[in-house]
Amino acid sequence: MTVYFIGAGPGAADLITVRGARTLAACGVCLYAGSLVPRELLAECPPDARLVDTAQLNLDEITAELLRAHQEGQDVARLHSGDPSVFSAVAEQMRRLDAAGVPYEVVPGVPAFAAAAASLKRELTVPTVGQTVILTRVANRATAMPEGEDLATLGRSGALIVLHLAAKYADRVVDELLPHYGADCPAAVVAYASRPEELIIRGTLDDIAGKVKDAGVLRTAVIMVGRTLGAEQFRDSHLYSPERERHTC
Repeated sequence: MTVYFIGAGPGAADLITVRGARTLAACGVCLYAGSLVPRELLAECPPDARLVDTAQLNLDEITAELLRAHQEGQDVARLHSGDPSVFSAVAEQMRRLDAAGVPYEVVPGVPAFAAAAASLKRELTVPTVGQTVILTRVANRATAMPEGEDLATLGRSGALIVLHLAAKYADRVVDELLPHYGADCPAAVVAYASRPEELIIRGTLDDIAGKVKDAGVLRTAVIMVGRTLGAEQFRDSHLYSPERERHTC
């Protein structure tokens, strides 16, 4: 058997990849985070599949479910919101499977920041304005940030910063980024990206925290701060420039 870590996407059920949906349909067991993964996706599972909501399970209990399926010879779809490569808590599960000798594969999904950018109708990398995107979060009681990865340090780059799991700390985000980006720097918050209840908040570092508080946004949101969010006057990309040499075979 194989455990498949599948990126379920940012929220809309139809944003799972074709590979993800096909893999889900072929697995006899599905572990999913009920608080984050759209329940419509479970319709892709085989009718007789064993469905396990992991929202209230700890790592030991989740691992036990994976090992049970392995012993029964059943493939497992482990559905995670967004993409497994960032902020998914997949690494510790894979470490447990490595130790147990259980094979697994990863099926990528649409990350939340990509869905948020789509909702904002913005390219996050714009010629001459910004070519770097930093994906990060803020320290909280659960997990501290490694040395050198605090916002004050990352903000020195001036790059577009995307913060996951930080909506309730919007005031702190503003305080730490303001000295580097300036009060007029564009900022946006997208909550529940791609879902029917999606909420988009636009502003600047000067007012975004207040707008987030007024909207009551506390979770399931990404914060974006950077000049590319408001870029209008910029040079066209060299990719499609008529001056670029194009060789035909």
